[in-house]
Amino acid sequence: MRIILVDDEKELVIALAERLEFRGIDAHWADDGDDALKMVAENQYDLAVLDVKLPKISGLELKKKMQEIAPDLKYIFVTGHGSNNDYKTISAEAECEYYLIKPVKIEILVEKIKDALKEQ
Repeated sequence: MRIILVDDEKELVIALAERLEFRGIDAHWADDGDDALKMVAENQYDLAVLDVKLPKISGLELKKKMQEIAPDLKYIFVTGHGSNNDYKTISAEAECEYYLIKPVKIEILVEKIKDALKEQ
């Protein structure tokens, strides 16, 4: 399983990628939408973990652009902003049932990754 993590909090995204690697998940990371799109165009990923709020482009817009490149990619959204109702709204708009609230617990992220990939 190969995933891409996209979050503008560079230290967070690097730490998450390292912790996922320790658990046997091939995790790549990007800290902006442009780099993420290049990576998706050049590599095959099973799943993307996207921050809802990114500079220049929202996580929702990034998902739409990624789908054009990799239509079978699965998604999990993470956010540190808003209320529980906001998260539900975001999930509905993104057509994504998986979202997590920061700070993300690695065990829960791994569980959600496995759940999302079971749907394939």
